Amino acid sequence: MKVLLVFAHPEEHSFNAALRDIAVEELKAQGHEVQVSDLYAMHWKAEIDRFDFPTIAPDSRLLVSQASGAAFAANELTDDVKAEQEKLLWADFLILQFPLWWWSMPAILKGWVDRVYAYGFAYGVGPHNETHWGDRFGEGTFAGKRAMLIVTTGGWPSHYSSRGVNGPIEDLLFPINRGILFYPGYDVLPPFLVYRVQKLDDKGFETVAEDLRERMRTAETTTPIPYRTQNGGDYTIPYLELRPGLGTPSEGGFAIHLRN
Repeated sequence: MKVLLVFAHPEEHSFNAALRDIAVEELKAQGHEVQVSDLYAMHWKAEIDRFDFPTIAPDSRLLVSQASGAAFAANELTDDVKAEQEKLLWADFLILQFPLWWWSMPAILKGWVDRVYAYGFAYGVGPHNETHWGDRFGEGTFAGKRAMLIVTTGGWPSHYSSRGVNGPIEDLLFPINRGILFYPGYDVLPPFLVYRVQKLDDKGFETVAEDLRERMRTAETTTPIPYRTQNGGDYTIPYLELRPGLGTPSEGGFAIHLRN
């Protein structure tokens, strides 16, 4: 496989950086090609603004989706964004790695998504008709490719359980797994999660390291999260509501978008 790992941590001597190196080493040992986008080392521009669309008239209103779509179609996106898009098209397998900060990804990684996922490139593609409402949620630019998250947190597993104070980790990562990865077509693998990272001793680190190596060794065969596809018949068109009879009356929220 060709693998792109997008890394978002500001400290090169961090636990996250050590995990990144382990993942890259194991992937290469398995014969895969690997590229790393180290966003902090790249001084990645996180905010999306007028500087991303230099051909827009100064006195015109900035509508980001339309501006990104026009710039993509005209090959006028900035060079840093084009380079990341080329990496995504090259890669068969995308890994997003980050520490969980304030219940989400670091701003620099969200900014990478905002800028790189241009309209017409990662979304806004495909026909809209009576049975098909655009190529998204299981279809799209990255259909047939795989993706997963590597996520660290200082909290305990119980803090992120179904009754935990922080909410279920599956719910916290749902907007990333389904909204950022599955939406443009990726088959999304279960995330690799590491809890209580500040409390890990050497033995604990070696256990985590070996678990990560195993996840990298099985990346091509791991069963993806069974999200419902948008155009597979589970949702009404064009309202995109789950059809009656699917799920149970007590289900709601994120879990209802998983196939049983």
